[in-house]
Amino acid sequence: MIAKLTGIVDSTGSDWVILDVNGVGYLLSCSNRTLSRLAAGERVSLVVETFVREERIVLHGFADQGEREWFRLLTTIQGVGARLALSILGVLDPDQLTRAIASQDKTALIRADGVGPKVAARILNELKDKVGNLMLGGAAAATPAAGKGGPVPAVPGATPALGDAVSALVNLGYGRSEAFSAVVAAGRTLGEDASVSDLIRQGLKELSQ
Repeated sequence: MIAKLTGIVDSTGSDWVILDVNGVGYLLSCSNRTLSRLAAGERVSLVVETFVREERIVLHGFADQGEREWFRLLTTIQGVGARLALSILGVLDPDQLTRAIASQDKTALIRADGVGPKVAARILNELKDKVGNLMLGGAAAATPAAGKGGPVPAVPGATPALGDAVSALVNLGYGRSEAFSAVVAAGRTLGEDASVSDLIRQGLKELSQ
């Protein structure tokens, strides 16, 4: 199994790159995010995920380990194949994807070509527990909260004020992922006894930075 390739970028297309490794050209499928980092003639190293099919071997290339790990995780979801996973990774980097799932931000996911509301909801539901303790100070499973956009994830050790503050920022026009990230940061600064109004004010400061 091929896990990594280092060579010269021969050429690129809409979703692929040919990497020249000691005179052998390897065709790898890549996300737009990875392709944007590649330039013809440049020497690069790509992390590789190898899919062995009955009729052929398919190679997927990634700029870093984080992107490959997310690719593996996404392709465990029913209805999410390699092409759709690469499409998602093309619009959301690993950190953004973690925030989107932790905050249950369906809008962020459907920005990816081919991802509809049903698939986005399935991804959010199936991955929320797996990524709940990544990034964002340990964001966990979703709990109901007021405001548009549905459930807002809770943070262990935080008060229910978190969900209300996130909903308030969403109602002010901020995206759920950025609102969630800002309020979590505000909670770290102010402590678990912070009121909704304090979280909103500090969250707005975080968003303005």
